Amino acid sequence: MAHSPEVTQLLSRINENDNQAMNELIPIIYEELRRIAHAKLRWESSGATLNTTALVHEAYFKLADQKAANWQNRNHFFAIAAQAMRRIILNNAEKKHAQKRGGNQRNVDIDEVAEWLTDTQSEEILALDEALEQLKSFDERGYNVVVYRFYGGLSYEEIAAIMEISNITVRRSWNAAKLWLGRSLRTSLLG
Repeated sequence: MAHSPEVTQLLSRINENDNQAMNELIPIIYEELRRIAHAKLRWESSGATLNTTALVHEAYFKLADQKAANWQNRNHFFAIAAQAMRRIILNNAEKKHAQKRGGNQRNVDIDEVAEWLTDTQSEEILALDEALEQLKSFDERGYNVVVYRFYGGLSYEEIAAIMEISNITVRRSWNAAKLWLGRSLRTSLLG
């Protein structure tokens, strides 16, 4: 990840309503956002560059539009980017699922990305989101670790810094959440 102190300085300028700072930030973090997006789209069969690019651009627009965001540091920024990518992927899965069920409404923006999802993939994404929401209701720490790690591609150390907990606590939360999610998904997908 881009560990440059310049990222944190630019985020600080953004917090102070410096409109130019976001324009300076994007070239620095763009490749890292692409890496995260590509990792999230790894199940896709073709067109990885276009889909990755679309996800990065949609996430950027969501991040740039957050006027009240108080970016603490680069780790915080990438954690929020992970949440934005999760929401975009989930929205596309929901749209794909709705189309399968007869909802043929057509939009002309990021919805084009939904075409690369198979019906099975969209159902799996929706099942994962449902399981994550259940996990959040009784283990918010585990939920956050999964979102930061899976959707954000953050390391254990970066998650520990964001959440202000130890690396070992992050690893334990990750392992426990993975086990719980695995059981939950096997139950929901296999019936």
